[in-house]
Amino acid sequence: MSTKIDIGIDEKDRKAIAEGLSKLLADSYTLYLMTHNFHWNVTGPMFNTLHLMFMTQYTEQWAALDLIAERIRALGEPAPATYKEYSKLTSIDEVSGVPKAMEMVKLLVKAQEATSKTARKLFPLVEKAGDQPTADLLTQRQNIHEKTAWMLRSLLQD
Repeated sequence: MSTKIDIGIDEKDRKAIAEGLSKLLADSYTLYLMTHNFHWNVTGPMFNTLHLMFMTQYTEQWAALDLIAERIRALGEPAPATYKEYSKLTSIDEVSGVPKAMEMVKLLVKAQEATSKTARKLFPLVEKAGDQPTADLLTQRQNIHEKTAWMLRSLLQD
C-alpha cells in the first residue's frame, strides 16, 4: 500500500523535478568516479598537491550523492543507482586511460562546470513549483561546483 504524497508540489512537477535531479545525480556520480580515479592515478611534480586536493573533492562529492538521491526519494520517485542508468543520464564524458596531471585538472574543470550547468538548468522548474528544499540543494551544489572549478582553473594559470 502506498500513501499519497501531499507536500504542496503536484505529482507532475515532482516527477519532472526528480527527473532533473536524476541527471544531477548521474553527473555527480560520474564526477565522483572521475575525481577518485584521478586521485588514485595522478603522477608528476604536483602529485602530493593534486592527490590531496582530489581526495578532498571526491569526499565532498560522495556525501552529496546521498543528499541528491534522498531528495529524489522525498519527492516520491526512485533514485537511479546503476552505471547503466548513469551513463544514459550524465552529460559528462567518461575518461579513457590515464591522462597527464594537468589534463586531469582540465577534465575536472569541464566536469565540475557541466555538473553546475545541470543543476542550473533545473532551477526554473523548481522555482516555479515552489520547491524550496530542492532549490536550496541546487544552490549549494552550484556554489560548490563553481568554486571547485575556479580552484582547479587556478592551477592552470601561469
